[in-house]
Amino acid sequence: MTVPQLQKEILDLKNQNDVTILCHYYQMMEIQEIADYVGDSLGLSRIAKEKANTRYIIFAGVDFMAETASILNQDKHVLIPNYESCCPMAAFLTPEMVRDYKKEYPGFPVIVYVNSTAAVKAESDICCTSSNAVKIVKRISNEFGTDGVLFGPDANLADYAEQKSGVKCVKMPLKGHCIVHSQIKPEHINVAKKEHPKARVLVHPECVREVRELSDFVGSTAQMYNAVKISSLEDREFIIGTEKGLIDRIAKDFSGKN
Repeated sequence: MTVPQLQKEILDLKNQNDVTILCHYYQMMEIQEIADYVGDSLGLSRIAKEKANTRYIIFAGVDFMAETASILNQDKHVLIPNYESCCPMAAFLTPEMVRDYKKEYPGFPVIVYVNSTAAVKAESDICCTSSNAVKIVKRISNEFGTDGVLFGPDANLADYAEQKSGVKCVKMPLKGHCIVHSQIKPEHINVAKKEHPKARVLVHPECVREVRELSDFVGSTAQMYNAVKISSLEDREFIIGTEKGLIDRIAKDFSGKN
């Protein structure tokens, strides 16, 4: 069966069974093309609550994304197509580890990245996204009256939040990372900049500090997408440090930009 035939069969089944398909930016374009909505994990969870009027929601993403959508939409059935679709970063932090960190740092509020399991979220004081991590760290440390917070599971996002907020972020765990963004090295950015000297560099805060410091813009998946969307006519080239699925989506939606 060809890809177009598979896509048609999926769409036919979707329409017959009262289903909304949500797809993360990181999925392959063939899946994005048949989705009702494409976005980042939190944005899709909000869409599920505000716009998805069907009985069933299929979330084309990793397990924690479907969990979050289910938490926010308890009157709907949220399904994930592949139970083996898990986020290695989320697996770095367990509820038991969070409890151990709480004992080691009594009084420190616990902030967990939305890219975590529901069991870990249950141990936290508040959740954050990559787009509001700095704001949340500032606010929660002020509310709790502490000079530090516990933050996990992504150590690079914790480093970014600490760097921008001035609040100590204890990393839970020390080496938690995104297997995609941690592969982006300063030398990769330097080579790309040498080949495209006029290009703007956009990277995710899950990248290491050395990569972030070489960039023109640091932001979440949706923020990087929007940065290209609203860019001026002079900005026609972009070096984007993230997963290929977002690059493909940007190339499709903004064909006049490279």
